[in-house]
Amino acid sequence: MKELEYPFDSRALLSKKKKLKRELLKAQTNFIDVKLAVLGGSTTNDIILMLELFLLNYGIKPVFYESEYNQYYQDAVFENPELERFKPDIIYVHTSNRNITQYPEIGDSKETVDRLFMNEAEKFTEIWDKLSEKYHCPIIQNNFELPSFRLLGNRDAYDIHGAVSFIGRLNEYFYSYARKHGNFYICDLNYISADYGLKEWSDSFYWHMYKYALAVPAIPYLSFNVANIIKSIYGKNKKGFVLDLDNTLWGGVIGDDGPENIVIGPEESMGQAYTEFQKYIKAHQSLGIVLNIDSKNDYENAIKGIVHPDSVFTEKDFICIKANWEPKDRNFLQIAEELNLLPESLVFVDDNPAERHIVTQQIPGVQAPELSQVTDYIHMIDRSGFFEVTSLSKDDLSRTEMYRKNTERARLQNSFADYGAYLASLEMSADIKPFESVYFARIVQLSNKSNQFNLTTKRYTQTEIEKIASDSEYITLYGKLVDRFGDNGVVSLVIGHQVAEICHIDLWLMSCRVLKRDMEYAMMDALVVKCKEKGIRMIKGYYYPTAKNHMVENFYERMGFMLIAKDENGNSVWEMDLVKDYSEKNHYISVHY
Repeated sequence: MKELEYPFDSRALLSKKKKLKRELLKAQTNFIDVKLAVLGGSTTNDIILMLELFLLNYGIKPVFYESEYNQYYQDAVFENPELERFKPDIIYVHTSNRNITQYPEIGDSKETVDRLFMNEAEKFTEIWDKLSEKYHCPIIQNNFELPSFRLLGNRDAYDIHGAVSFIGRLNEYFYSYARKHGNFYICDLNYISADYGLKEWSDSFYWHMYKYALAVPAIPYLSFNVANIIKSIYGKNKKGFVLDLDNTLWGGVIGDDGPENIVIGPEESMGQAYTEFQKYIKAHQSLGIVLNIDSKNDYENAIKGIVHPDSVFTEKDFICIKANWEPKDRNFLQIAEELNLLPESLVFVDDNPAERHIVTQQIPGVQAPELSQVTDYIHMIDRSGFFEVTSLSKDDLSRTEMYRKNTERARLQNSFADYGAYLASLEMSADIKPFESVYFARIVQLSNKSNQFNLTTKRYTQTEIEKIASDSEYITLYGKLVDRFGDNGVVSLVIGHQVAEICHIDLWLMSCRVLKRDMEYAMMDALVVKCKEKGIRMIKGYYYPTAKNHMVENFYERMGFMLIAKDENGNSVWEMDLVKDYSEKNHYISVHY
């Protein structure tokens, strides 16, 4: 919904929240259901209402538990039957500098200041440890925004008695805890409030009148950031850029001006701005964000601009380059198809509002940030939260190279008349083993990101994966695929739980980047082996249709299962009898168990 994309009108959102909620619920049905507990150190009602809108817009349908006013500590640390019955999937601890119990005073000794610091640090550590122990779910914690005044002026930042110094020390303690705990995330209230404007954010009128720790008009900005963390945890981040060239990556029209006259590089002020923007875009590759081009240009001219001496890019930085005179929405869809990605997982970056309108109207779900002046490009994209990072795996760091290798595989495939011969030529090998701790982060990421080849679309936190991996009643398998072009990383997961002599498949998914390589057959063979080792005589599989996973509707039939039941919504149950002879299905992948 356009109203909920950055930059949004916060006052309009607050006034139209009920109407927007109705429209969001009506617009889609395939939501991820999430139980979200909000433990507040101040009033949280409107924060929750805004958070709900942003999450619904991301395809996440929240149900909330809200603590009583300023009962965040009590709810976390003491017995709380209501919260325990709620069984949260995520907990958000909304505190602010209003919740710091005691600041240092000018006459305090260093020992006294240290004691005050430890009192605050230990209070929050107790909260986090208790919540983690009880609920085994992700925790989102605000850091502290800067104080609204500085008693010591600029000295407040470094004198141990200064509030600025004290808050900075507490924030660093929070960050240290986050670095050591993989299921713990910081909502950077300090940055968000500074970006909004600390004076306006900290308007004390809203505290004294309503006990809001921030100005009410600022609430959507906070809720938007919390929603971005949650959508990232649940695999709703964007995965790549589709970029225009003229007046987007450089100034001017290369076909008219010639490569020697486009605006880029250190000689002109606007050229510096375009270079800065190019560096910003290229930096996303280190996060695994793939870059592509969709430009109305002759291909030769496009390449000349990309490899311009002052350009930070090379041709190899882009996976797909569509530089032609076809409609941009058509090129966009072709790029998504070649990448094996859903179109809505790509962000369209174009300075031309007419092109943005055409692409977003023709391809539902695609976002295109509003760009006007090049000096504002970075701000617009950065604040939109497309790529909020909650985890960063080895596979993320090498994703661009993986997609590039996929294009090489596609070219190789086109040279074979027989598909089986093509698969054999890939010289594939796979490690298929029970979940290992070294891959837990990637397993969680894959379970939350994979939507197309995902039979049940269940989502897991790292705590849940760790628990399942250590439970003997579960069968877990990850699949890591390597071929002549390189290592694809962990690309497939299976989770099944045993009840007597039956294995019920809770999760079966595969990354779309290895589709049509027969990896699913290798995983099936491995699952059968593991089941037989545990004395299992039957496997039950489940398919729950969504708007995105139709490609696996007949998966179990292809694997040799029998359809047992199917309801009016398309949910189906399948069985495979392991007492009967099972013939191996994988013929092209060498598997190491």
